[in-house]
Amino acid sequence: MLESYVKKILKARVYEIVDKVPLDSAVNLSLRTDNNILLKREDLQPVFSFKLRGAYNKMVQLTQAEKDQGVIAASAGNHAQGVALSANKIGVEAVIVMPKTTPDIKVTAVKRLGGKVILFGNSYDEAYQHARKLEKEKRLTFIHPYDDPDVIAGQGTIAMEIMQQCDVEPEAIFVPVGGGGLIAGVAAYVKYLYPQIKIIGVEPDDAASMHDALIAKQRIILDQVGIFADGVAVKQVGEETFKVAQKCVDDVILVSADEICAAIKDIFDDTRTVTEPAGALAVAGLKKYIKEHEIKNKTFVAINSGANINFDRLRHVAERAELGENRELLFSATIDECPGSFLKFCKIVGTRGITEFNYRYSHDAQAHIFVGVKTSNAEEEKEVLFDALINKGYPVIDLSDNEIAKLHLRHMVGGHAPQIHNEHLYRFEFPERPGALLRFLSGMGQNWNISLFHYRNHGAAFGRVLAGIQVPDSDLSAFHQYLDDLGYNYWDETQNSAYKEFLG
Repeated sequence: MLESYVKKILKARVYEIVDKVPLDSAVNLSLRTDNNILLKREDLQPVFSFKLRGAYNKMVQLTQAEKDQGVIAASAGNHAQGVALSANKIGVEAVIVMPKTTPDIKVTAVKRLGGKVILFGNSYDEAYQHARKLEKEKRLTFIHPYDDPDVIAGQGTIAMEIMQQCDVEPEAIFVPVGGGGLIAGVAAYVKYLYPQIKIIGVEPDDAASMHDALIAKQRIILDQVGIFADGVAVKQVGEETFKVAQKCVDDVILVSADEICAAIKDIFDDTRTVTEPAGALAVAGLKKYIKEHEIKNKTFVAINSGANINFDRLRHVAERAELGENRELLFSATIDECPGSFLKFCKIVGTRGITEFNYRYSHDAQAHIFVGVKTSNAEEEKEVLFDALINKGYPVIDLSDNEIAKLHLRHMVGGHAPQIHNEHLYRFEFPERPGALLRFLSGMGQNWNISLFHYRNHGAAFGRVLAGIQVPDSDLSAFHQYLDDLGYNYWDETQNSAYKEFLG
């Protein structure tokens, strides 16, 4: 079986349309992990994904009768673009069925390349079933995204390039896994010629179709799959790809969405390219593998499989990347509800960078605050910080792995507080540097009480802060003088209609 795949890979017709993309050194990631990390840059292909290889290799070998009938494919986006561009090049009409959840950037790209797009269903599997139905009704030729020997061989050309580009044989090659076409092609080539090199697949922990199938020793169908990494959101791996994986794949690693986000940031830091979630899977798995096995001074390859990411998804990626990298600690703490208590708390936190601070007055005795702290290693620093807070009498709850807190509660700290008096609302621009919050609180002293506070670091030059402060009318002049002396830009929002509607 492997020999036949190697022959097909060597004969694959891909270079009429794809680029032989570089195998780049990930300098920063290599230094951090004490290993030599190389990135196969499939994100640099004409459709920003490796999928063009398999699609073109399949379509260029169709008979003239099959070409005349036209082709149809089902895809979450990257295979769709590969089919559309290939069809455009060889003069074939292409119909692409895509899930309704497909990012707009991929749908737009397919249309631009000449493909006729049909949006159907909320998952790849629903789109696939509809495409197979249309295949029969309209007598079209189906181009499978992964479960086809010619598609697998096209993807396998990546392995051929990697081994040509490597100065030394890598310890392992990490491969994103969806339906299994890419890992089947890479594994077949590498294991036939270099059986000592490990082939390690990487899947999201909410779309573990290959991982679970290899454990069960048979293809299984997942009840549901997560769609954050939409390019690999497949409920069942291919029949042919599973056969190859059983014979050639050494391991499959599962990673979380936060770990994927952290990997996207790692790739950006080294390449200044933003990959899609599925495209960063290999790096996420590589990092996890190195850490768990405590490996140093080895060479590893990770395949960056694609960069088709919607711009609006970057907000979520940036928000979660620090958590995935273990560089942000989220927790709640309970402090006394009285003037000066914020200052005492912040002095214990010390010079650590505060990434988030959310609080709203609820009752006279205690205040519950939601805090984010920047760390170099959250696990190590958490114990030190929590011990310091607990020793000073502050109850603490770790929220770093709490999905409700990370996704929702951090945005919901607020609400009406009709029992408080003399509250004035101010919007501030704090300089984004350590100590800015301490300076603000130190100047307030015991004079005025904070009844609302919201801050989240978004990487801007200034931190945007919203604060409710109880100031009697007789003290307003002195308070404004304090703000003027502080030198931070501020705006009085006490009469703001949104404040009156939701917070006042």
